[in-house]
Amino acid sequence: MSTEGQRVDDSPSTSGGSSDGDQREGVQQEQEREQVQPKKKEGKISSKTAAKLSTSAKRIQKELAEITLDPPPNCSAGPKGDNIYEWRSTILGPPGSVYEGGVFFLDITFSPDYPFKPPKVTFRTRIYHCNINSQGVICLDILKDNWSPALTISKVLLSICSLLTDCNPATTASQLSSLLRTDTLLMYLCF
Repeated sequence: MSTEGQRVDDSPSTSGGSSDGDQREGVQQEQEREQVQPKKKEGKISSKTAAKLSTSAKRIQKELAEITLDPPPNCSAGPKGDNIYEWRSTILGPPGSVYEGGVFFLDITFSPDYPFKPPKVTFRTRIYHCNINSQGVICLDILKDNWSPALTISKVLLSICSLLTDCNPATTASQLSSLLRTDTLLMYLCF
């Protein structure tokens, strides 16, 4: 009987060549390695992303300081909350334009690639303008193909104000329907 008892006691040690305690330690070490390896990969990805974010965040913070100290005429802009990449802007209708007296709100979204890619700027206030579609998307060359990292949000807002002064106030109600049909064409050309 003692021999059978020894076999039963020895059976775990003969199958793995180690005791239960050694096997548990091996499993724990393997689990620790598995936990460490994904963290290393995540760290590499997030460090690259963090570098992009810090470069763009520094530029955005610099522009925020500039626009706070010296805003463009009839414009203001700044972060919506704690997110430096999401801004809200206000443009007062330019004097002498059909938009005079109006208050227009815009959303500005910066990508992590800013300033190498343009910000996305959209009107939140409904506005009729031949260069702004019904979703508030602005068809402005500097927000598309003619973007340059030398441009700033202040310059973009000035360009939008300039765009508002260049509308055609002589448009009659009968022409509105044909212009609304061209809104689809405008959306096609701007995307």
